Amino acid sequence: MRAIWIAALACAVAAGATTAATDAQAQGVTGFGKANRRPGGEEKQPQYIPSAKPTEKIFPLDATWTAVSLNGKPFGGGDRPSFIIDKQYRARGYGGCNTFAATAFPLREQHLAVGPLAITKKSCDKGLVASEQAFLSALRTAGTWDLVGSQLVIKSQNGELRLERSL
Repeated sequence: MRAIWIAALACAVAAGATTAATDAQAQGVTGFGKANRRPGGEEKQPQYIPSAKPTEKIFPLDATWTAVSLNGKPFGGGDRPSFIIDKQYRARGYGGCNTFAATAFPLREQHLAVGPLAITKKSCDKGLVASEQAFLSALRTAGTWDLVGSQLVIKSQNGELRLERSL
């Protein structure tokens, strides 16, 4: 009994909707809104289409990057810091004196999250250690990244780190 009552109610609603649509067509209603109520009414306003986001860049995994500069100060010498992030999101590299490893995740909107660093403990020249610490600190606190020309630019709380692709 209940099922029959529900079916009858559904048929009545459907018939009412069809009648309302037919009445609207007979009266010349072409759509919703004030401008669409009568033929020959006001001009239709162009539809708002939100601007499309620029296409997000894809982080270049399995590419080795060598440091060029940190905050505009170039890295000198033949043993410049470098790193690679593989497809399992493992970062590993050379800081100028020690090697390091960490997890690193490229995120949406070109953000980069780098986990805690595991670093070897070789003793090196104080100037080299300071340069290595600045590089690792900039990498560890990475906020965003971008590809500018042939360079990878990582921006962090500690400044801007520029790297170039190595072979």
